[in-house]
Amino acid sequence: MEAERITSRKSPVVRDAASLLQKAEKRSEAGLFMAEGARLCADAARSGTAIAACFYTEAAAEKYGEYLRPVLRAAERAYCIAEHVAPLLSDTKHPQGIFCVCRMPDRAAGAAQEAQARVLVLENVQDPSNMGTILRTAEALGVLHIALVGACCDLYSPKVLRGSMGAVFRLGVERYEAAPACAEALGRRGLTSLAAVPDAQAVPITAIPFDAGRWAVWIGNEGNGLTPEAVQACAKRVTIPMRGRAESFNASTAAAIVLWEMMRGAGEGA
Repeated sequence: MEAERITSRKSPVVRDAASLLQKAEKRSEAGLFMAEGARLCADAARSGTAIAACFYTEAAAEKYGEYLRPVLRAAERAYCIAEHVAPLLSDTKHPQGIFCVCRMPDRAAGAAQEAQARVLVLENVQDPSNMGTILRTAEALGVLHIALVGACCDLYSPKVLRGSMGAVFRLGVERYEAAPACAEALGRRGLTSLAAVPDAQAVPITAIPFDAGRWAVWIGNEGNGLTPEAVQACAKRVTIPMRGRAESFNASTAAAIVLWEMMRGAGEGA
């Protein structure tokens, strides 16, 4: 594919792409999001994400050619941009010079949802760094389906994309406005919902027989945990045993422990 050359910072194509960095509403309305960096863009292409446009500098093409080639093969359009244009497309202090505008995938495939015996549910998780870390950990441990409830942060924000290390491109995701609707939908698929809470009276997460059945574990907001509505919608309350004086775990740390427990006893059939 022959790339169009862009040298002006006032280019409408560049301005439109740059607008995707700023607001979740803009991304949602357009059905597009921006990925930045050699590895992340290559990961998007290799994961089968539809790439509407690729932007790159000549210096990046020389330095990161191995990463850029699969992106250019997948891209619908390509633009070689001048060095002084690249910062407009960047959310980092030192951009590598490779960017791609990606199409949001349709994640609502019923067959994919039905196949999942382990689901992580996140309610009102709002910190992009936490969200990215949780998604990366979920994929690494093999929990490949996520349910988002309430006011979770945008999965396609630059910080989430970077923190997830490409996991966003490969995880199944479903969204719900309220906890009861999510719990009901998961229940119809045979999943038992467990509310993770910082309460010593709850069932230890280590006592749950994750090697049998189908399970969805819920993690709540960084500051407030799960809402009472979410706890009530779940079949059981579980907790991570703690011996120190801290009252609770960080959301991403709690998620990592829960994910490990979910998969530790799940065996090959999970």
